[in-house]
Amino acid sequence: VGYGKIFVYEIEKEVRIRTGEMDAAAI
Repeated sequence: VGYGKIFVYEIEKEVRIRTGEMDAAAI
């Protein structure tokens, strides 16, 4: 119970980190 939400949260966090890195590289 709740593992799905945690899994989604981890993916979302990873995507934000990758997006942040990409944005930093784009600047």
